Amino acid sequence: MTSEEAKDKIRELIEKIEYYNYAYYQEDRSEITDREFDALLRQLEDLERQFPEHKVPWSPTQRVGGDITKTFETVYHRFPMLSLANTYSREELLEFDARVAKGLEGEKYEYVSELKFDGVAISLWYEEGVLQRGVTRGDGIRGDDITTNIKTIRTIPLRVRDTKGLPRVFEVRGEVFMPRKVFEKLNRERELRGEELLANPRNTASGTLKMQDSAIVASRKLDCYLYYFLSEEPVIKTHEEGLKLMERAGFQVSPTYKRCSNMQEVFAYIDEWEHKRHRLPLDTDGIVIKVNDLAQQRRLGNTAKNPRWAIAYKYQAEQVSTKLLRVVYQVGRTGAITPVAELDPVQLGGTTVKRASLHNANEIERLGLHLGDYVLVEKGGEIIPKIIGVDLARRKPGLEPVKFITHCPECGTRLVRAEGEAVHYCPNDTGCPPQILGRIEHFIQRQAMNIESLGPETIRGLLDRKKIADVADLYDLTFDDLNGLEFRIYSEKRGGYVVRSLREKSAKNILASIEKSKSRPFANLLFGLGIRYVGATVAAKLADYFGNIDNLATADYETLIRVPEIGEIIARSVLRYFQDEKHLQLIKRLKAHGLKMETGKREEPSGQALENKSFVISGVFKKFSRDELKDLIRNNGGRVVSSISSKLDYLIAGENMGPAKLEKAKKLNIKMISEEEFLRMIENG
Repeated sequence: MTSEEAKDKIRELIEKIEYYNYAYYQEDRSEITDREFDALLRQLEDLERQFPEHKVPWSPTQRVGGDITKTFETVYHRFPMLSLANTYSREELLEFDARVAKGLEGEKYEYVSELKFDGVAISLWYEEGVLQRGVTRGDGIRGDDITTNIKTIRTIPLRVRDTKGLPRVFEVRGEVFMPRKVFEKLNRERELRGEELLANPRNTASGTLKMQDSAIVASRKLDCYLYYFLSEEPVIKTHEEGLKLMERAGFQVSPTYKRCSNMQEVFAYIDEWEHKRHRLPLDTDGIVIKVNDLAQQRRLGNTAKNPRWAIAYKYQAEQVSTKLLRVVYQVGRTGAITPVAELDPVQLGGTTVKRASLHNANEIERLGLHLGDYVLVEKGGEIIPKIIGVDLARRKPGLEPVKFITHCPECGTRLVRAEGEAVHYCPNDTGCPPQILGRIEHFIQRQAMNIESLGPETIRGLLDRKKIADVADLYDLTFDDLNGLEFRIYSEKRGGYVVRSLREKSAKNILASIEKSKSRPFANLLFGLGIRYVGATVAAKLADYFGNIDNLATADYETLIRVPEIGEIIARSVLRYFQDEKHLQLIKRLKAHGLKMETGKREEPSGQALENKSFVISGVFKKFSRDELKDLIRNNGGRVVSSISSKLDYLIAGENMGPAKLEKAKKLNIKMISEEEFLRMIENG
């Protein structure tokens, strides 16, 4: 194939894939099978590899992820992203309407009512119809450039379908969210691994957007609704026209918006969606009301924080009363014990609630729970049920108080609780079945050793037959250990577990994947070890700083807390891990199997002007972003911490810093310095 033929074929494939993608994700039509779609995508990927000069920024291959972003660049918004004033009161909505009427001096006006989606605000910048940047709201003046991660969201056009009526440069704003089904599946997987459940879809979406590995972002299947069009060119006159323009261009706009002539129609819209919204695939927490005419919006203007032409009405969180049947205790991968309330099933927010997390012993004590109590349940973040209190009027005499268990429900080991921590732990990390299973599942996951074809059911089968007891045993497995191995798998069709056996091909694939994992970087291995509080990002920082496992294993507390992002809790956890002889023996075995235990480099501070000094950064700064200030502190021997305590040396205070931090710093008499004073500290050594 010639270069010109490849160029034409690439263009043809892009148009086909874009068409099928739009039909599937925005029109709910599947015109080809997944296999056929994947074949087109692979063909495009192959051509782009052979002819990289013809790869374009809007290629659908950009959506699969794979790029690693170490830091997110801070950029200024072209138009400020203001937050909305909130109210739970219809009386206050009438007061808002009166202010609008007064501000427009008797002019006729109308509103557009929209559902308020519970997600993460995002700004998308386009030029010539092609996506240039995706930026978070940040502080409203500037946000983080997360374009690489935004490109993985399939409902966000990399190139608009129809540029008719669009200016050369424009911006659209919307809400990135995690669909309920995706969130629930993610939590089911975490529950099976004994990991702490994620709180709600909004926080999960926010955390996902700031992940460094865009391949993981792509796997989370985020979605996006757009709700605002911006341009310096006057191409629209009303907000509703902007919504329709975005729809024509191929942006996903929720069809739930409605133009309202007066506040009575707004109230009717609020009533209509109060319960109907629970049938949507995402979470909502209220209604947004905007003056429709853009010229009127400009005349009404903004306060320092909020537009005067818009307001958000929040629905009250739904609560129900139901009976507490029992409390069960789950054991996580790290040995953390999570109490879960089992409830008499009750309808709440459109779903049946049977269970609610109780978090820890402190929460049980705070609530004063008795078995058989009637408890008040609401959905925190509109997804995770939580018990907010006890209906004492319905408590019957003689009920038994709930007492937190003293021994592990799985292995019987006496639980421990570290000083200053709320969580109880089972210390039997080498003999407690759910901990062993959880650690192995953690070790083989993609962010760690990426041992494909080895699923939870196979691991359980290997554990049941005593073929493995820890992660090092994986590297001793033989073909005979795997071939014909029987394991149980849940069948939705049969409504229960069925027995399956491992085929010859699968056994060979698992062994090949185990062998391939030996070449995974040291940082991935370190994350895979499952050291408490050492996530993927922390593992990468430790690997870069210490260079190899031996340097890390012998590091003392003072050395550990000098590492960027490493505070007291993580440092003590790392120390405890390497003081355990069982862990040292495990590492010795992994090393003997040829796994990578070094990076070949070691970071050292470039200066010592801030040695042994700790800093908290708060607010917005003129010369540097927060990340740049953190780098300056670390490169000069200082330490960045996230919270203010009496041990803190300095608070670097910028504009619009959080009032809570300011108050706490004053209370503890912490020295506050400006950006300029901080720079002088470095210059003066």
